[in-house]
This record gives sequence, structure tokens and C-alpha cells, in this order.
Amino acid sequence: QAQVVESGGGSVQPGGSLRLSCAASGSILSINAAGWYRQVPGKQRELVATITSGGSTNYADSVKGRFTISRDNAKNTVYLQMNSLQPEDTAVYYCNAEVIPGTPPFRLHDYWGQGTQVTVSS
Repeated sequence: QAQVVESGGGSVQPGGSLRLSCAASGSILSINAAGWYRQVPGKQRELVATITSGGSTNYADSVKGRFTISRDNAKNTVYLQMNSLQPEDTAVYYCNAEVIPGTPPFRLHDYWGQGTQVTVSS
């Protein structure tokens, strides 16, 4: 009965910033690993950034130095801080979270958010 919801998308000018949030709720013990993905019409889904339960991060080359993935375990939330946004970053951004349930059986379950639109244009 866990749920993942993204928020924070919008429209910005090149060079602007946005902070996306991925909040997990329901019967949850914690989020294990999580990642942000993005997809543009006519293009396959792209892995943007990942974060492990221990806080280790990885980024796609296209966003290194500009995006930062982080987490707040107390809030069961994962963030994506996006700086120096460029038109090429325009996409629907999706969060994927591995959730440890608070009820048995205690097995990881992969949840996707509904997506949030990010548009970067002049």
C-alpha cells in the first residue's frame, strides 16, 4: 500500500533551477535505493541519477555537475536539485523508489511515481 508521488516540476528559463521531490507514503519502513528518470517523446527513458540507502550517488554524464540527488530518510523523501537547466533537460521526470514495507512480508517493492513535467525554454 505504499505510494510514490513526484512534485516540483514546472517551466523555467535556461540557467534556472528546480527542485523535484519524491515522497513515499503508506505503510513504509524506509526507502532503500531510489532513482530519477526522465523521458522525452520519441526517446527512450533515461536514468538521470541514483542514490543508495547509504547515500552514495551516481549521475548521467549529461547532468553531472548540475543535478544533485539527495534524501531525507525521516521524511521518506528523495530530492533532485536541478541547476543550470538547459532546454535539453526538458522532459517528464519520474521517481523510482525501492520501498521496505512496514508490514510483513518484508520484501523490497519497486514503486514509480506519476511523473512531473519539467520544461526549460526562453
